[in-house]
Amino acid sequence: MWSASNVRNPALQKGAGPLPYSPAGRENIKSYDPEKNGDYTGMCMPFGLLRSMNAPYPIQIMQNDKYVSFLFEQNTWFHVVPFRDQHSAEPNPTWFGESIAKWDGDTLVIDTVGFNGYTRLDTRGNPHSKQLHLVQTFRHTDAGHLHYTVTIEDPVFYTKPFTNERTFTLTNGDLIEYSCEENNRSLWEGRIKLWVPPDSEPIRKQTFGK
Repeated sequence: MWSASNVRNPALQKGAGPLPYSPAGRENIKSYDPEKNGDYTGMCMPFGLLRSMNAPYPIQIMQNDKYVSFLFEQNTWFHVVPFRDQHSAEPNPTWFGESIAKWDGDTLVIDTVGFNGYTRLDTRGNPHSKQLHLVQTFRHTDAGHLHYTVTIEDPVFYTKPFTNERTFTLTNGDLIEYSCEENNRSLWEGRIKLWVPPDSEPIRKQTFGK
């Protein structure tokens, strides 16, 4: 299993600095208010690929000659990635996107498109659109560490691609069950605002009356 729970250690993470927001991106993050408008994670919807990779919970990586699979302790999600050269002609938009894998020497490269646009890049709420394109790399620096990079490209909300780097550390133990839905009292008792997909406010008002 691999853990990035030490990502706040500056020796193990290198950020992109100020993000290159487009006018639309700047307006989106300015208006992001999960207390007022809800956030999909509060309703236990899939966190999406980046927020699952960034979560402070371990990840198990498994591989054979056809696939590499990422098993997330975060809500017991998984993401299975085939080794192939090209994406589908028209990927089905999903929470985690359509990923394909290849080896570049000793570096595993994961290329992902086909997002549904419902998720956020991080807990701060940085946005992405359906045009998000991610390129992740994984490379052993020694037996107990993986050097990880993710390059984020989204022409709707950012003016240029940017990259984050971090180090994953090998850990002992096994994944355990994680259920976001269990005992989510803040949602049941109304402290978490009900979330609906972007551009669906009319549905919210029709269904919930507010």
